[in-house]
Amino acid sequence: MTRLVRGADGRMWTVHSRIEWRNPVESDDFEHDVSGGALPGIMMAGMLAVMVVVLIAWTPEQVVVPAWLILALIFLFAFFPVRWALRRPHTLVAESKATADELPPERWIGSVRGPMAVRQEASRVARTIEMHSLPDVEGPLQPVD
Repeated sequence: MTRLVRGADGRMWTVHSRIEWRNPVESDDFEHDVSGGALPGIMMAGMLAVMVVVLIAWTPEQVVVPAWLILALIFLFAFFPVRWALRRPHTLVAESKATADELPPERWIGSVRGPMAVRQEASRVARTIEMHSLPDVEGPLQPVD
């Protein structure tokens, strides 16, 4: 998502976001930032797939499995991956270029979780830039040198 916004001072700002597939490193979480990577998740998904195949293969033909049970199991197994995907942090960036009026280029960066929150925050940042020529200091964006 990219938006072009004209600030009150005439500068053109670009407001855009990108999804982060890894959680950003916080200085407080440094000791706990040891990640096993994607391999443990892949191994668990593989083991689950093997167990489902074995369960289906060993089920006698006389057993009738209701459709609602299959649907409930699909929802149960899909809940956590969908929640994980929807709660990914997004990096929101607002940047301007230098102008002929000798206004310096600026870059503001912040982090927001969830696609709807990113859309709302990008709209809020765009309105603030249109009215005040800068993003709000009270929001998630902070100036970067």
